[in-house]
Amino acid sequence: MGIKNDIVTGYQERKNMNDRGRTLAIFAHKPVDNVVFAPRCEHWYHVNKAQGALPERYREMELLEIYDDLGCSFRPYHLFNPCLKYVHDPSITFEQSEQSNRRIDRITTPVGSVETHWTFSDMASHTAKWPVETPDDMRVMEYVLRGRRAEFDLEDFRKQDAVIGPRSAPTIYIPRVNIQRLFLEYMDFMPTIYALHDDRRRVEAFIKVIDETDEQMVDVVAGSPVPIINYGDNVDQNMCTPDLLRTYVLPAYHRRNEKLHAAGKFVHAHWDGSCKLLLPLAKETGMDGVEAVTPLPQGDVTLEETKGALGEMVLLDGIPATSFLSTAPMKELEHFTRRAVEMFAPNLILGISDEISPVGDIERVRRAAEIIRDG
Repeated sequence: MGIKNDIVTGYQERKNMNDRGRTLAIFAHKPVDNVVFAPRCEHWYHVNKAQGALPERYREMELLEIYDDLGCSFRPYHLFNPCLKYVHDPSITFEQSEQSNRRIDRITTPVGSVETHWTFSDMASHTAKWPVETPDDMRVMEYVLRGRRAEFDLEDFRKQDAVIGPRSAPTIYIPRVNIQRLFLEYMDFMPTIYALHDDRRRVEAFIKVIDETDEQMVDVVAGSPVPIINYGDNVDQNMCTPDLLRTYVLPAYHRRNEKLHAAGKFVHAHWDGSCKLLLPLAKETGMDGVEAVTPLPQGDVTLEETKGALGEMVLLDGIPATSFLSTAPMKELEHFTRRAVEMFAPNLILGISDEISPVGDIERVRRAAEIIRDG
């Protein structure tokens, strides 16, 4: 049975569940036989592989084989995100130039050009120059946004869906909403704040273009067979304050949710970093769940505060990444794992808030999976 039809007609019986069926049932608030443990280990894997530092047990394994060996599910963003593609107006050109650990991405349009400068290491990338620094740059980016069209690669989806099989349910994350895109992709945080102060009307006109051009992308996603949609926003109250969230983010969430819920999708957003002041607004988002809210001692909220804010919404994650460091007591990991299940199940896709560090102890992932499996 294809995933699209499975969403419409129902879910597996509890006695015959796998992590694919459990994941869908948890979002639908249907009976399940257990929570799902779906940590994100992609960064750990790619960094350690690049450095030749994978533990001997895993050196010949692909990432999916490692998840199988650890006995857990996973979030298959890396497999399904490439299914969402963009076709650009032919008047727009894209160029890249690389030298050592630096790369320049240049976009040229009939109304001007913008550049993004990157530096890279095995661990991460860093934006050395942001593409939008002036009102003229905004005009260029608006031209780019108006000149692109989203498409969904159904053939690639079917290929990746066959790869994950019963291990997980297909899911993607879609572009960040308006002001989060300014903060994290186009302008950087402080320049965005200054621009809002100095010329709010111009910045809000830019935000309006982002919102309007996102509509076609959301329509495409709504018509796709992907059942779970993540808003990959990386919301943090130190950047996106409650006032900014109310003014810009919540209206965008509501517009997206209306279309995606009408198409039978489940939606959640990625809130990481500091979220204590934002959690009281979680139910106002209209989403089915929130991903990555990070508990103390790594984040700034307790599990109890998170539960109080989310109610019956689904929590994705719940165990701080610090618990997966070899310097942390194993009892801390075991406590967080059991406590999260006790407090949030069945509305829980357990994971690492928000992923295991490249220097984390991967065997602790196995231990958490054992607790979920054996109780």
